[in-house]
Amino acid sequence: MKAARLSVCCFRQSLPISETLPEILDHFQSERDLVLQAPTGAGKTTIVPLALLESGHVDGKVILLQPRRLTALSVAKRMADLWGEPLGETIGYRIRHESVVSNRTRVEVVTEGVLVRMLNNNPTLEGISCIFFDEFHERSVESDLSFAPLGLSHVRVSS
Repeated sequence: MKAARLSVCCFRQSLPISETLPEILDHFQSERDLVLQAPTGAGKTTIVPLALLESGHVDGKVILLQPRRLTALSVAKRMADLWGEPLGETIGYRIRHESVVSNRTRVEVVTEGVLVRMLNNNPTLEGISCIFFDEFHERSVESDLSFAPLGLSHVRVSS
């Protein structure tokens, strides 16, 4: 695990998100809602969930929504590489007809349909500490259906 933390630490220092990461992590100590807007390649997708996991601010799983299957798979692979473990250990993914997770998985990258099913099967979000809606501007019926049970109906995105 120490090698993984060193890898994540070194990688995140080279990304723009590293400047605001302490503030983001401080925010998660008291609040669970956060809208994070940063340019492509800043590290929002790969670094923030791993840093949150590493910080100990979350007890349960961290779910990362990716609207496209290929992106979900590549993001999960990248995060697992940064963490220094194979897919399915601490970092996993679930897409339609394919799941690479274990009972030790703490971060799951999922597609919209999978998230909707998760919310239907677990409406109280037991065991889930945080859900990241990545690519929020790419709204769909499925992602909008996910907002209601999470109390996110008040979130607005300007074009």
